[in-house]
Amino acid sequence: MLRTLQTYKLLFLRLIFIVIGIELSLYFFRIGLLFTGIFGLCMVFLLAREMYFYVRNLVLVYNKTISSILQDDFSSDFSKHKFNSTYNDLFTLYETMKSKQNEQVTRDIIYRSILNNIESGVIILQKQEADWSIFLMNDYFSSHFNVSKVSKWKYLKNQLPALCEIIEEDDFHEIKTSIEISIDEQSKQTFVLQASRTEIFGQDYFIVLLDSIQNVVEKKEKDAWINLMKVISHELLNSITPIRSICQNLEDLVEQDSLSTEDLEDIKHSVQTMLRRSDHLQKFVEGYRKLAMLPSPKKEKADLQQLIENGIQIMSPLFKKNNIEVSNTVAQNYWINVDSQQTEQVLINLLTNSIYAVENNALKQILISAEAKNNRIFIRITDNGKGIEKEIEDKIFLPFFTTRTEGAGIGLTLSKNIIEAHGGYISHKNENGKTTFEICLIED
Repeated sequence: MLRTLQTYKLLFLRLIFIVIGIELSLYFFRIGLLFTGIFGLCMVFLLAREMYFYVRNLVLVYNKTISSILQDDFSSDFSKHKFNSTYNDLFTLYETMKSKQNEQVTRDIIYRSILNNIESGVIILQKQEADWSIFLMNDYFSSHFNVSKVSKWKYLKNQLPALCEIIEEDDFHEIKTSIEISIDEQSKQTFVLQASRTEIFGQDYFIVLLDSIQNVVEKKEKDAWINLMKVISHELLNSITPIRSICQNLEDLVEQDSLSTEDLEDIKHSVQTMLRRSDHLQKFVEGYRKLAMLPSPKKEKADLQQLIENGIQIMSPLFKKNNIEVSNTVAQNYWINVDSQQTEQVLINLLTNSIYAVENNALKQILISAEAKNNRIFIRITDNGKGIEKEIEDKIFLPFFTTRTEGAGIGLTLSKNIIEAHGGYISHKNENGKTTFEICLIED
């Protein structure tokens, strides 16, 4: 404990002075100087007393500091001892531990604040011997399920038996399922339940997340409506603003007493511009109607290879015009239960996208392939075009979103709706400088 050289020196000096004092006192007694000997013994007593308190204070400071560190209590003030170099290492350790605890407390406050402000129920359990205790329950969980912040698993089980029974049935292992929970004795609500188990520094923790499916759906619908309204308002303003400006100009012209040849030309160009913008609005509205009124697919057995050949034949003039090399590797006969016209439209939409993607390439290639796996048919259309930028990957299937000035932005959205109406899905990926759109259909 007493590690510094200075401490040893001070104690050694005190012991030397005490030994010298005792020797002198005994010497004075031997030569008959009684009072001088008594005075010497008094001095020895004072020196011994001073050394006792010096060692005692030293030990007390060490004990108090070490005790504070062990108990995570950093409220003590040792500023009056900081000038004593004996405690340098000890106080450095104390300040380091205090700083780390402050950082940890700050993190805990931030994490708890985050957990308490998210709209998901979060509860963390901690294993203690054979039982579980509530390590953390966020405010949303407590308020939404009307559960008080209890500390024991058995108390939570009394209040939310439906949730606790599912967790116990899986023996506190990883869970991902849906669950119906009755809140305030009202109609049941459906939640997505996700649970995982982890071990940290020998402690066993079980983390439970509950998300209301209704909230998730409402949020998705709200986001979709916001994106849709942005696109619609953008398109409407792009057409209405110039039309209004042209109408004002025409109004000024017709109020003149006579019209010159130049005025007539202006009127002619203005009417043509309004017609173009009106045609654009009409196409935009027709595209929206096509998305909103997509008929249910009339499924029938169809040869996939024939469907692809039909799509390639329809697009062949554009392939020849743009010098695009198209490879169809679908050799095996795959029979799929689909609406042939709608599926053909999807293939045409994806091939059209590929044509625009490779337009700036010297070597333009499109590859069509298919694969049957796990009772599913995967149809892939790959091109060596510029690919899809990271920033817009999550937007390409949004209605009316397009990166082309002349595009309507409904091709991919319509294709996605058609494939989903068939019970499948459509996805995309960028790999090795190539873009692939993949259609997945269930094989009947």
